[in-house]
Amino acid sequence: MSQEIEGSFNISGQNIAIIGARFNEAITLRLVKGAIEALQSSGMDMEAIKIFWVPGSFEIPLIAKSLALSKRFNAIICLGAVIKKETAHFEYVSAQMAGGIASVSLETTTPVIFGVLTTYDYSQALERSGGSQGNRGYDAALAAIQMSNILKEIGHTYPES
Repeated sequence: MSQEIEGSFNISGQNIAIIGARFNEAITLRLVKGAIEALQSSGMDMEAIKIFWVPGSFEIPLIAKSLALSKRFNAIICLGAVIKKETAHFEYVSAQMAGGIASVSLETTTPVIFGVLTTYDYSQALERSGGSQGNRGYDAALAAIQMSNILKEIGHTYPES
């Protein structure tokens, strides 16, 4: 009989970093609120959550890598909103930011969770940050918890709390 490992949703005793992008801040604040709600409902103490603010989503990967290399956090949650407008800026920022976040996670073996909305308009961002489509910040926090616990289950070492 096979054994399945999924990772629990209990995060007590762990440390989590949240990176929030100030550009489209009204959306990011809603995502951060959702992430904190998920972390607290999973047993995390507020003192174990550190929030780092960056100017925009493009800057997220650099701070994510610095935090991962510090070995102070069990997981890093990246939150922000890139909303399409009239120029190609959306494509450049989205692609570089997404690739950077994925790269950090793979290079450092730290769960770096992609919770940045990439939407075609502001109303889509609102719907995904606490509206009818849920809150992707909440979802990202649940992914961070689960990934952290899966890695612990397979013997990944983490910082002391």
